[in-house]
Amino acid sequence: MEQHRRQDARPQSANELIAFAQRLTRFGLWFGGALILAAAVLIGVDVTLRKFFNASIGGADELAGYALALGTAWSLGAALLDRAHIRIDSLYVLLPRWLRLSLDFAGLALFIAFFGLIAWHGWSVVQQSWMSGSRSQSALATPTVIPQSLWLLGLALFFVVGFALLAHAAILIARGNASAAEHAISTRSAAEEVQEEIRELWSGPRSGS
Repeated sequence: MEQHRRQDARPQSANELIAFAQRLTRFGLWFGGALILAAAVLIGVDVTLRKFFNASIGGADELAGYALALGTAWSLGAALLDRAHIRIDSLYVLLPRWLRLSLDFAGLALFIAFFGLIAWHGWSVVQQSWMSGSRSQSALATPTVIPQSLWLLGLALFFVVGFALLAHAAILIARGNASAAEHAISTRSAAEEVQEEIRELWSGPRSGS
């Protein structure tokens, strides 16, 4: 009886872990989207000023570059949970499930390790910028440690989410639930894409009414 309770607690804790990761990535998605939107508005205002008033805000291109880098870093986790990252699946769909799942698990681990390596070197850059007090070579003279630190936090969020997803998939595989693990970390199939489009098509008019 006690063993059965422990087994039931494992998937519950795993689901709570993924739910927590989804809340984190939702915040990151809103933060990154807000930055991209602000950058678009800023560039639009700057172009209008240049066109009609022969003036410029100054540093709009620099701020837009920061927004693009930060928006990308903070949105990586959401794309990972939504399985939105691009994959080449020409041969993948022809493989048996156990081999696909093995490749998915290995690919996710390597994906996390790759961005972990980037974050490791990024931390060195942030430390160097902090110690040297470096600033951008522009009219804004932005302390580079500020955008670099925010960018690094976005990568850290992705790192945490990636590990949570990897642990979730490992628990599902250990319990023999291959279909759920495949749904969590595998590439989207054409049938899934079609079903999602149909659901969005039918849910749109109902929510609007």
